[in-house]
Amino acid sequence: MQIEFRRKTEGRTGQIQVADRGGIPFLTFPLLEETGTVIHGFTTRLGGVSEGIYASMNLSFTRGDEEERVMENYRLASEALGFPVEEIVCSDQTHTANVRRMGRGDCGKGVLRPRDYQDVDGMVTDEPGVALAAFFADCVPLFFVDPVRRAIGLAHSGWKGTAGRIGQRTVEAMQREFGCDPRDIRAAVGPSICRDCYEVSQDVIDAFAESFPPKELEACIVRKGGGKYQLDLWKANESVLLDAGILPEHLAVTDVCTCCNPQLLFSHRATNGRRGNLAAFLRLADRG
Repeated sequence: MQIEFRRKTEGRTGQIQVADRGGIPFLTFPLLEETGTVIHGFTTRLGGVSEGIYASMNLSFTRGDEEERVMENYRLASEALGFPVEEIVCSDQTHTANVRRMGRGDCGKGVLRPRDYQDVDGMVTDEPGVALAAFFADCVPLFFVDPVRRAIGLAHSGWKGTAGRIGQRTVEAMQREFGCDPRDIRAAVGPSICRDCYEVSQDVIDAFAESFPPKELEACIVRKGGGKYQLDLWKANESVLLDAGILPEHLAVTDVCTCCNPQLLFSHRATNGRRGNLAAFLRLADRG
């Protein structure tokens, strides 16, 4: 399947590719695949069965789509990636910096049965057979893979999560729960809204100023005047991950903007909220 994205290549690593999995396209990071440790993928709008504003690979049960279609989309996506729907465990995203350890007992939550947790924007696990899933339509997906400890993490980082440094909190959770060394962790900043498409007001910048050193914050913004700014969530999350101890050579940053590609990716801003959700999936590969 040939897909061409508009890319924001200036100053970006661009270390992301389109992978065809049984006719369903996913965006993937070679940096993560090269570890041989994980199965991962970021969905596009293509390859599902939903219709209208949800067409076609919508993975949200809460946007108004038909439940049967969403469930079929989960089945198609998980089958294409190589694991059953029953292994999926979903975040409960409320723009926090909270990170929860997930295990086999959590499988199915958010898809086949209700979650028994709230306010979870980041997840970590070291158990094979647990497929982490988080959801996006402009916010930033953060992937973490430690091939030494065989542990993974996945986080949803909107502007509030980025200001709360959820990327760092996820690294800290992997250190605490699994004894990971940040220098071993491979991390990726996934498809999301770019600086040019993301205008914010003074209150957002004030929130960032509480947790970002002045030089780091200045590197992430363009001042427009009138209390308006262009905010670079890619650069901000890159700074957070480097500060958390991720080595530069172990970090990949997307050059694919959701808002610049509304026909291929769901974007809240591009559609004024009339949209479905994309999903990021991350699972430890079974040992050979």
